[in-house]
Amino acid sequence: MNPAMRTSHRNAPLDKHEIAAVVAGQIPDGAFVNLGIGQPTLVADHLPPGSGVVLHTENGMLNMGPAAQGSEVDPDLTNAGKVPVTELPGAAYFHHADSFAMMRGGHLDICVLGAYQVSAGGDLANWHTGAPDAIPAVGGAMDLAIGAKQVFVVMTLFTKDGTPKLVRECSYPLTGLGCVDRVYTDLAVFDISPRGVGVTHTFGTTFDELAARLDVPLLDDTTP
Repeated sequence: MNPAMRTSHRNAPLDKHEIAAVVAGQIPDGAFVNLGIGQPTLVADHLPPGSGVVLHTENGMLNMGPAAQGSEVDPDLTNAGKVPVTELPGAAYFHHADSFAMMRGGHLDICVLGAYQVSAGGDLANWHTGAPDAIPAVGGAMDLAIGAKQVFVVMTLFTKDGTPKLVRECSYPLTGLGCVDRVYTDLAVFDISPRGVGVTHTFGTTFDELAARLDVPLLDDTTP
């Protein structure tokens, strides 16, 4: 098990690399997984060797490896965020249209996406803040959110000004309705299910502190 997940509580918040490691530790062996642009791509660097996890990229690749470093960098071999990556044995390349057919056809076990907001009902808002000067960028997120069997979100729990990103209802334009299954943040991991929003792990905070800061009913699913 990933060190950060050996207990439900940790004394400090997680940084983005530690969040990615937690996500990687909870992806089942052999799963087919898409990693969204930005922070989700870090998950590739933390998957254990031999896990059999097959990473899919929106721009047309299966069996992507970790980020490329130094002499490994090939400008023609990138993920959907144009970050140079490596390839694992058996890697395959295909047309963008075929990649979207995989996404829309229910062939992905998990997608990992960033978000501006997630609602208590699992609604996802991750393509536009609604700000007049913001550049909307929905990309393939709506296809992934609806097409993948499970949707994991990675994000900070609060904005820089302390506004919660886990909310009762999203105020930003939606990407998908009721699609998010789990939310990984710097302060806690949340499971979203018909029974409600369960807190499974906390980092640098407590369940009671989270309950006081979030306007969302929470279930205490942490274990000693």
